[in-house]
Amino acid sequence: MTTATSSNTPPAIPRSSDLQLDALLHGTGVASLDQTGWIRITGTDRTRWLNGMATNSVQELAPGTGAYNFFLNAQGRIQGDGNIFASQDELLIETTRQQIATLVPYLDHYIIMDDVELADAGDSRHGLALIGPEALSLLTGIGISAIPQEALRIESQPCESGAVNILRAYSPLVPRFELWFDSPDTAQKLQQALESAGAVPVGPQALEYLRLLEGTPLYGIDIRDRDLPQETNQAQALHFNKGCYLGQEIVERIRSRGNVHRTFMAFRLEGILPAPGVPLQASGKAAGELTSVAALPFPSQAGETLQVGLGYARREALDRHDPLHYEGGIAHPAPSPFFLTGDRTTF
Repeated sequence: MTTATSSNTPPAIPRSSDLQLDALLHGTGVASLDQTGWIRITGTDRTRWLNGMATNSVQELAPGTGAYNFFLNAQGRIQGDGNIFASQDELLIETTRQQIATLVPYLDHYIIMDDVELADAGDSRHGLALIGPEALSLLTGIGISAIPQEALRIESQPCESGAVNILRAYSPLVPRFELWFDSPDTAQKLQQALESAGAVPVGPQALEYLRLLEGTPLYGIDIRDRDLPQETNQAQALHFNKGCYLGQEIVERIRSRGNVHRTFMAFRLEGILPAPGVPLQASGKAAGELTSVAALPFPSQAGETLQVGLGYARREALDRHDPLHYEGGIAHPAPSPFFLTGDRTTF
């Protein structure tokens, strides 16, 4: 794999968030994964123990594969989330750095007589995200060949300065890859190579815009420790035939009833852009809340924005097709990802 950059290539020029978003949706963006954390789980009982703590099946994971999970309390409320990956001699949880400080002690509390050890492994990993419809061709263009063909799978490949672990991440809108290194120098060299090949450096604001377009909830913002798994509309986090786990009784009880009273979804917002957390009302009654909001720019239409939000709505209001009002506007339920519908195809 070649990571050297051409001396004739000019340095990347920082772009505004709207042009960064355009690169994510139509080209390729590259970003640091400095807000992503890792928890390493070792010990002979690790698989059995973690399978009893997570909502998805850990015991079915083959080496190199992963699955999205919630971690619940006994009342079925979500205490954290993350992707769990298996290898020959350890399990890894990929989550946000913000969750590490609470998730590690929470999980550690349930290690009783088990041969299991938890460790924060984030400081030893340095990651890049490569996102966009041209991401795959960029990777092959700089000499990376071992590219996972399915989501939540990791492939390892040697490179000039060490090794790279390539993860094909779950992405409902555009291809998304994560590249993880043991050395920060290797990560920096590869980022330079990707930028020289055409990847646009993107920042947190553009990534947040993309998250809202995808309809992906963020723990701590859209998913809180009072929320139930089925309310979040993240079916990929649940496995109903894996055996017992903490909080399973509540999950199964909700499943047997057939639905929950509210559901997570996307909205197109009409009116004043509200602050996150604003309540929704239908027919003068509480009907939900908006948890994330943004006015998304259209690079090809100067000054025009699309106001979108994520949040929860009561099912009875949705079934009756009641207008969902917030102070200063209306929240229209929208499919997610939803911006490609209608005439909004300019990104």
